[in-house]
Amino acid sequence: MLDDARLLGACAERDMGTLFRLLNHRGVSTRRLAAAIDITQGRLYDYMNGKSRVEKLVLFEQIADALHLPGHLLGLARRPWEPVAEVTPAPQGQLDPDRGDLLAMNAFRSADRQIGGGRLYQAVVRHLGAHVAPRLVGTDGGPRIFAAAAALTEMAGWMAHDSGQDGLAAQHFTRAFSLARTSGDLPLSAHVAASSSHLALQIGEAGQAVHWARAGFELVRRGPRIPVLVARLYAMQARALASALQHTSAHRALESARDALGTSADDEHPWLSPFDEAALTSESALILHDLGREAQALSCAENAVRLREECRTRSLAMSRITLAGMYVQRREFDAAIQVGNDLLGTSLALASVRVQHQLGLLHDHLTPHRAHAPVREYLERFEDARRARMLLMADIVPPEGGIPT
Repeated sequence: MLDDARLLGACAERDMGTLFRLLNHRGVSTRRLAAAIDITQGRLYDYMNGKSRVEKLVLFEQIADALHLPGHLLGLARRPWEPVAEVTPAPQGQLDPDRGDLLAMNAFRSADRQIGGGRLYQAVVRHLGAHVAPRLVGTDGGPRIFAAAAALTEMAGWMAHDSGQDGLAAQHFTRAFSLARTSGDLPLSAHVAASSSHLALQIGEAGQAVHWARAGFELVRRGPRIPVLVARLYAMQARALASALQHTSAHRALESARDALGTSADDEHPWLSPFDEAALTSESALILHDLGREAQALSCAENAVRLREECRTRSLAMSRITLAGMYVQRREFDAAIQVGNDLLGTSLALASVRVQHQLGLLHDHLTPHRAHAPVREYLERFEDARRARMLLMADIVPPEGGIPT
C-alpha cells in the first residue's frame, strides 16, 4: 500500500485514524491492528472514529514498527529495521544525490499529484527540519545536501502555493534558489528560477516572470543541456509575453519551447520535476488564449486533457477547468457541462485550494447562463460537490481573501 496516495496523505497528516480505516478496509481486522500496535481495541476505535488522535511520539514509533512504515513517512528517524541503502560511487562529474532524500521527494511528489499540496506541506517541512537542515551544518554534508535542501524547499513552495499561501511560497522559492546556488548545481538553480517565474505568472506579475525566466536561461547556458528545463523556461517566458500582448515575441518563445522539448538531453537530473508534452500543451492553451488565438487555444486545451494521465489528478483537473472555461466563452454549454461532469468526479481527496478557486471561477462563468436547463441542473450538482469539498478542506482553506487570483 506504500504507493496508495490516500495512505501517503494520511501519513503526511499523521492522521492515524484514516490509516487504520484504510488497513481495515483492506481486510486487516481491528483485533490484529490493536494487537500489533499494542493498544486496546477501544482506543483503536476512538482513533478510527475521529474521537481522538495519536499525539505521542512513542505511539507513532510503535505504529511505524508494527506496520513497517518507513520512518520518514511519519516524520520519524529511520527505523532500526529499515535497510541502509548501499551507495555506489558515481563516475567522476555525475550527480550522486542522497538516496534517502531523493526517495522521500519522489514519494511526496507522487502523493502531491494525486491529493494536492494542502495535506502534504507540513510533512515536507517536517522532513526538511528533521532530516535535512541538521546536515547542512555538518562536516560531511557537502554540495549534495544543499542540492537536496533546495529541491525539497522548492517542493514545499509549490505545496504552499497549492494551499493558497503565495507569500509563503515565494519565501520558499527564494530560499531554495539560494541553497541551489550554494550547491553549485546550475540546472537545479535554473529549475527554481523557472518555478519563481511560474509563481509570478500566477499572481499577475509578468515583469517578475520575465526576470526569473531570463535568470534561468543564464544558468542553463552554463550547465549541461537539459531540454525539458529549457522548454519550461521558454514556456514561462511565452506566457509572460502573451499576458503583455507581445504577440511576435510570445510566439517565438512558444516555438522555442516546442523545439527544445523535441531534442535529446546530455544527461538526466534527479531533482527536477518533469515538464512533458502534456505540460507544454496545457501552457500553450493559456498562451494562445491570451493572444486571442481562440481556435488554436481550444485545440490545445482539448489535447492537454487527452494527454494528461489519470494519476495526475490535480493537473488533469486544472486542464479540464481550462477547457470547460473555453467552451463557456464560446457558448458551447453542452460541451462545457460534459467536461464539468468529469470534474465533479475528481477525487474528493484532492486538497488543492488552487483547484477549488478555479472551480469557483468556472461556476461564476456558468451562472449567468442558468436559464439554460442543463446549465441550471449542472450548477445544482456543482454546489453539492463544492460544499462537500469545502467541508473536507476546512482545515487548510485560508481565510476569506487569502485565496490566490
